[in-house]
Amino acid sequence: MVTVTQDEIEKTVRIALLAHGAGNFAAAEVARAVRKAEAHGNRICGLYYVESYCQQLLSGRVKGEVAPLITTPRPAVVQVDAQFGFAQPAFAYGIATALDAARQFGTATLAICHAHTCTSLGYFTEQIANAGFVAIGLTNASPIVAAPGGKTRVIGTNPIAFSVPDGKGGLAMQFDQSTTTVALGKITMAKAAGERIPEGWAVDKDGNPTTDPEAALGGSLVSMGGYKGWGFGLMAEVLAAGMTGSVLSKDVKPLKAPEGAPHDLGQYYIIMDPSVTDGFGERMTELAQAVSQDEGARMPGQNRLAADPVEVPDAVWDLVTGLAEATP
Repeated sequence: MVTVTQDEIEKTVRIALLAHGAGNFAAAEVARAVRKAEAHGNRICGLYYVESYCQQLLSGRVKGEVAPLITTPRPAVVQVDAQFGFAQPAFAYGIATALDAARQFGTATLAICHAHTCTSLGYFTEQIANAGFVAIGLTNASPIVAAPGGKTRVIGTNPIAFSVPDGKGGLAMQFDQSTTTVALGKITMAKAAGERIPEGWAVDKDGNPTTDPEAALGGSLVSMGGYKGWGFGLMAEVLAAGMTGSVLSKDVKPLKAPEGAPHDLGQYYIIMDPSVTDGFGERMTELAQAVSQDEGARMPGQNRLAADPVEVPDAVWDLVTGLAEATP
């Protein structure tokens, strides 16, 4: 393991993206998201993705220099066409307009359309909560989940994130989770490490439970809570694809494949201004106190601390620094 500062991570990732065809703004926004993921130990959405970003910039699967387009078809409806570019700069383009709409109307929606995978969905809802608003975010992904009782992949891991402000510029609570028992990245990381996976994470291509990560990757992941998680996954699909005009999960090629059609995914955010009701902050404080009255219990995301520096596997850091030194 090598110890790396957050500043070094952000700078190196930005240089790597620029070297492979990203524009300045896109490279900066994506690098900032990678930094945040590593700071909170979310390795699946951090440096783990940089090689894929660079490969897809070269192949054109993600457009690195497009300018997102903002439209407001209704007063509280904000849409940003990412134009097959990264989700992070598209969100950055649209967030100020969406927050202004939420201030005016109490609730607003922000649709990021035709985008590359956003990786960490909570990264975006947290920004909304830090601005003082309650946020729900949903997205879809490449197909890896079959309906309960089935074996044909229909939807992705389709995460949902929820962030709530504490009234002090921070978070009262936050969760960011896939609607499957585990995220796909945990399966791929287990395979790379030569490890088995717990039963209940996935089924093989015939729909049978498996502890073999390779068989899991050839089969499908299991929705959390069975039919209940499946319903949430479908909800994310309807909003992330249907309400953004983006592609259904079933038509998305594997997210990290170097070549192929653009992801064309959607991210959908519902933004709510808690000031429309009296005493929101007091109720959140009361709720947090009730949750934490037992030792070891806490609100999701409470007391999150960003690590700086962080430890990164040598092979991962060597790969990223090599990408930053590349001259394609």
